[in-house]
Formats: sequence, C-alpha cells, structure tokens
Amino acid sequence: MALMFTATPAIKRAVTLINNLGSSKFPLLLTRILQKLHLKDERTFSEEEEEKLQGSLELAGPDLELVLQSLEFFLQQAAYHTAKPGVFSQQLKQIDVEEEKVQVIVETWANSAKDVITKLRQRTIVPKQLESVNWRLNLQMAQSNKAKMKMPNAMFEFNVTDENTTEKENIKVEFTHDELYMFYNQLETIQKQLDCLS
Repeated sequence: MALMFTATPAIKRAVTLINNLGSSKFPLLLTRILQKLHLKDERTFSEEEEEKLQGSLELAGPDLELVLQSLEFFLQQAAYHTAKPGVFSQQLKQIDVEEEKVQVIVETWANSAKDVITKLRQRTIVPKQLESVNWRLNLQMAQSNKAKMKMPNAMFEFNVTDENTTEKENIKVEFTHDELYMFYNQLETIQKQLDCLS
C-alpha cells in the first residue's frame, strides 16, 4: 500500500502534541471525531466545546486545532484506503506516533470503520439532488406575425432538494425539438461512461 501520510512539519508537530495527550480522554476524542467524520460542513466540536477541550487537554487554541485536523486527516485517509488495522498501525508508526496512541487509534478505527465507510460512501459531492421530474409537451400553432405554424417544445420541471438546508427548489427548463435531441444525446454519452465505470 502507498504511504497514507507524509511527515510534513505540521504532521510532525501534530504527532508530538498527540503523543503528549493524556490517555484517559484520547479515546473519547477519537470516537467523537469518527462520529462526525462523514459530515461535510459541520465542525466536530462547537466553539464552546473546543474551549473546554483546550483546558482539559492543556492545549492552546492553534495546537488543539492542529491535533483535531490531523486526527481527522488520519481517519479520513484510513477510510479512503479502507485500511486494515495492521496497515493503519504500521503507517502511523512510520510518522512516529507512539505505540500506546497507535493502539488506541487503530482499535477505535477498527470498531467504527464499517459504519464510517458506509456513511462516507453515501455522502454526495454536490449538495443538490434531483428528487423528481415533471414534463409536458406544448405545440405552438400561431404567433402574432404568423398565422400557421407548428413549433413543438417540451417543458421540464426539475424538483431539487438541497441536503444542507433541506430546501426544495423547482427549476423550469424549456427545450425546442433540436435542444431536446442534443440534451438526450448528452445523457446517452453520460450513461455510456457510467456503464464503463461499473
């Protein structure tokens, strides 16, 4: 397996801080991070909770931020690589995380990995998701300057939900025959590419 972590100066600093953390609160910290790992725009701890953590872990604000970000990064990488406990342990040791902390991180990961990976797989890249489509066909028969004409067009209403705000939005689109045919061809191309991926 490729290296999951590179010992950058920030990672080295974070590892030093993690190695110095008290053993009693460390598992609770990891559990909380894993519970929130799949949430995109939500912080693991509120500002008030972070202030309490600074006191209980005896860390300054920037140091706490570095520790939280680094632990999240370690766990995200483990999820991305679907890391087995032995491999994850080896990778952490290579960046000098001490044995006791490695055991706690790997054990916590092993207990939550399946659930975390499942939740991360369900997460979408784009917050807006198509919920339903309504359509109707119109046939324009005349205009003020033309008495006889036949101009078909299709009206689509895409009902979209934003997962961040749970708001619903209706997007209305009108296609002429040529535009609808071009749109159809693009959908066919997308479908073929998706079929190739699966």
